[in-house]
Amino acid sequence: MIIRVPAGPPAQQDSAGRTVLMVDDDPDVRTSVARGLRHSGFDVRVAASGKEALRLLSTETHDALVLDVQMPELDGVAVVTALRALGNDIPICVLSARDTVNDRIAGLEAGADDYLTKPFDLGELVARLNALLRRSSHSDQSSHPMTVGPLTIDTARRLVFVEGERVDLTKREFDLLAVLAENAGVVLSRQRLLELVWGYDFDVDTNVADVFISYLRRKLERDGLPRVIHTVRGIGYVLRDES
Repeated sequence: MIIRVPAGPPAQQDSAGRTVLMVDDDPDVRTSVARGLRHSGFDVRVAASGKEALRLLSTETHDALVLDVQMPELDGVAVVTALRALGNDIPICVLSARDTVNDRIAGLEAGADDYLTKPFDLGELVARLNALLRRSSHSDQSSHPMTVGPLTIDTARRLVFVEGERVDLTKREFDLLAVLAENAGVVLSRQRLLELVWGYDFDVDTNVADVFISYLRRKLERDGLPRVIHTVRGIGYVLRDES
């Protein structure tokens, strides 16, 4: 696998002072990526397995997690699932040689924030980590609950209610709904949703946004209540109350 590490002085950006846990069972990849991230200003800790990663995350504080999907015993998706089940919202970027849309959806649905296919350029990984850290910092800021029709979205506590009844969403589903709510009444294209929620561009033909919209609709729509997530044919989606 080729990982191109940039030459020159470390970049001074969002990475300064941030701690990243790098997890990969391949020692060459682990060393190469860790060296590149340190070069870019991150404080980097490493783990050689999913089990070691969970142990470190339970005892130490990290700002972001980078981990390989294909690891023995406990793979990357299982690690992500375990962390989200524990309520750990650390920004996560998974690395994988698998690049189909279904593979990406599986990782993102488990709760990962980003998905980068191998081989990759170290500069791209750094840019994506910085984007994740910026979004994480923004989402930590308190805000008042938003109400759209029967929906109430509390972004500070990351809670959603339909007619007062709490609905459980995955991290990615909540992030998508929060973006729609913050832009209520505004039609957002699929590409714009990918940029705002996932922080980078997918292939133009991907249906990731459509898949997650369908997940939201299944959880949020109730018989007798007006639909609030609307499809604008040929453009994208909008959250609005039409009751």
